[in-house]
Amino acid sequence: MQPHTNRATWMAVSAMFILNGALYGIWASRIPAMAMRHDLDAGELGLLLLLLAGGAIAAFPLAGRFADRLGAAFITLRIAVAYTLALALTALAPNVALLAVALALFGATHGAMDVAMNTWAGEAERHIARPVMSSFHAMFSLGAGLGAASGFGAEQWGVSIPLHFIAAGTLVAVLTLAVACIGWVSPTQDRVSGTPLFPLPKGPLILVGLIAFCTSMGEGAMVDWSALLLIETAGVSAAHAALGYSVFSVAMVITRLLGDQVTRAFGPTPTARIAGVVATTGAVSAIASTSYGVTLTGFALMGVGYAVIMPLAFSRAARDPHLPPGTAIASVSTLGYGGLLLGPPLIGFVAYACTLRTGFALLAVLATLIIVLAGAVRAQKV
Repeated sequence: MQPHTNRATWMAVSAMFILNGALYGIWASRIPAMAMRHDLDAGELGLLLLLLAGGAIAAFPLAGRFADRLGAAFITLRIAVAYTLALALTALAPNVALLAVALALFGATHGAMDVAMNTWAGEAERHIARPVMSSFHAMFSLGAGLGAASGFGAEQWGVSIPLHFIAAGTLVAVLTLAVACIGWVSPTQDRVSGTPLFPLPKGPLILVGLIAFCTSMGEGAMVDWSALLLIETAGVSAAHAALGYSVFSVAMVITRLLGDQVTRAFGPTPTARIAGVVATTGAVSAIASTSYGVTLTGFALMGVGYAVIMPLAFSRAARDPHLPPGTAIASVSTLGYGGLLLGPPLIGFVAYACTLRTGFALLAVLATLIIVLAGAVRAQKV
């Protein structure tokens, strides 16, 4: 282990979580504008988002293997550059066919970086020797909120999608990569080889993966459909609709910054159960109202509820008594983040067949399932 301070270690990993969230938030904030630019209906947009999800899921196992063999930090930094370039390609695509290709690449780089940076986060947590996973995920939410806020500004000032994506993406990449390189942490564990090509959770980890899936389905839907729900139900402008995901992300940031302390105070299972209740309440509020303020409040409650679940799931996976941490985290990531990326196209298909409100009702059902499965995040004894 190189002699870096705990603060430098935390800042390095946090910078990559901020970058990952910011680039995705930039994309999410301009989805309505992108749909209008290419004249997409809900079904067509859902198909494009499915390609994004497919690219990510295909990249999960490859990213895990390379992270195990070459080092999570090494792989994360390189994928971050490719991820930034992929965002620019989505903005430059002149037609739907090339947009589909660009979104598949964007999804692949997003998913690959997600697996690699969470593996790096696990290494950093062991180095720091105290729970910090929730704070890393807070930085992802902070980045996503800042990215979404940049979309609000771009809409207000009439900035084109290509200029917005390239300028904002380059700026955040340069700043965060500089911080990450300064605080680089060398992994302490032995390199792992011979892992399954497509690792999936087994045994008790299946329930951990399911609770992660329910949570990430909600997060993914908020990324891509929250703005459109506000436009449909509250009749607001695209600029004001872009604030929906910002409110959700800010709520997640604040909650995740407190998440490690809350979990230590109440324990994993009670924390997860309360979170499920809050998320359910928020989802019901969002779909039952036509008020801009009430819907934003519902989004905020959903952010509070979802905030701690994924960190709890990753911490539980890292402590699994039957699998090494890297394999366990990769398996939960495959199922959990599959929900993050499969949620948007699923909501799109439901919206196309019924209404967007009906699609969001699925999130309320899944949030109640979190309450039922809360016991899965309790650490097992050998």
